[in-house]
Amino acid sequence: MRNILSAALGLALVVSSSVAMAGYTSTKYPIVLVHGVAGFDTIGGLINYFHRVPYNLERSGAEVHATAVSFVNSSDQRGEQLKDYILGMGKTKVNLMAHSQGAPTSRVAASKIPEKIASITSINGVNFGSTVADVIREVIPPGSYVEGGADAIANALGGFINQLIDSDNPQDGIAALETLTYDGTYKLNKSLNWKGVNKNGCGETSVNVSIPDKNGTPHTVKMYSWGGKTMYTNALDAIDPFLLITSKAFSWGEKNDGLVSSCSQKMGKVISVNYNLNHADAVNHLFGLHHVFLEPISLYRSQANRLKNAGL
Repeated sequence: MRNILSAALGLALVVSSSVAMAGYTSTKYPIVLVHGVAGFDTIGGLINYFHRVPYNLERSGAEVHATAVSFVNSSDQRGEQLKDYILGMGKTKVNLMAHSQGAPTSRVAASKIPEKIASITSINGVNFGSTVADVIREVIPPGSYVEGGADAIANALGGFINQLIDSDNPQDGIAALETLTYDGTYKLNKSLNWKGVNKNGCGETSVNVSIPDKNGTPHTVKMYSWGGKTMYTNALDAIDPFLLITSKAFSWGEKNDGLVSSCSQKMGKVISVNYNLNHADAVNHLFGLHHVFLEPISLYRSQANRLKNAGL
């Protein structure tokens, strides 16, 4: 009898746990994943920018969409495209989870339709510029033959990606580079009235960010951020050596993920920018290779649950 009761109790615990996890990521509003520079949504349904993230959010209740804005372009242009995508969804509001340049792209969209944005989560976001972009800009001076060639290559690659994902998004490689420099990001933040980012640099702001719509009516958009401090996390990951090289652009001792400083990753309420993640790990690439002691997907699921508990 005791064994039967124990078995029944164990089964009940398993069932109750499964039921609880079934709604763990069931946010009130859909989640829209926004890719970074040189990104896409999915290629042929086989290669996803956010590797295995949609499935792992959907399996416990979330409605997830992955958008495709320009492969290379300014955050202003990409934000306009994101705005149009959101309006086309026909949803009351959405939660944006944005990687890299996706973060400023999302803040641009929020400045245009704040009534449609419940929250923005910056993931290794370029919220205050990238030293790597500054270094590249020095190597590619404005008006030079090198600039013209680099722009042509970036635009051609963007056009090729357009064909693969059946898109007609405009491409502008130099605009993408400019917008990711510290000067370019500073100008963008200023134009957005520093909504969600700390004007003084390395610091967080309130989770509740008030943004007026076109009629001047204020809307509260909750903003969060997380990011990483490690550039080399897995010896089997072919991306890691590249990020180890690009990390040399940063000052000695400056925490970074290989492309963006931990300081620059801060936006709104900072969950943490000290995870053992590099810039690619943040979207679970290369195909799930990441730091052995950190599963990036768990961060997305925890954030979805955080949004759910906030009524979003």
